[in-house]
Amino acid sequence: MVTSRLSRRTAGAAAAFTALIATGLLAAAPALAENTITVDSAGPSVVGITYTCESGAGVASIDAMVGDPNAEGPAATGSQKSVTCDGSQHTATIALTPVSGQTPLASGAPVQVRVALVDASETVVSGTAKLLTLS
Repeated sequence: MVTSRLSRRTAGAAAAFTALIATGLLAAAPALAENTITVDSAGPSVVGITYTCESGAGVASIDAMVGDPNAEGPAATGSQKSVTCDGSQHTATIALTPVSGQTPLASGAPVQVRVALVDASETVVSGTAKLLTLS
């Protein structure tokens, strides 16, 4: 009898601890996702992104680089200074400019797209890279 009461008490404590941890993780999830950026699409002249940033993040622009995944540098780059940081999700289309001396981007080419939310000193606040085929 003592063993079964102890087992029930231990199981109850474990369940309460698990519930407490789960509640803490759920509450922290929005805070962890405040500054994010994802690549939605890419073509030879534009990159489509979705981003979220908090007002105090210091984000000054969104930068993009696109090129052959095995190249030493990008074939095209772009930047957008118009950024809305209010904690809500937004979309943006970044115009790309070819990099001098690089092979121009063409539809159907496999590429690596790198995008980042950056502050005024060009420090990355949040960034990501994605391999895809140009549309």
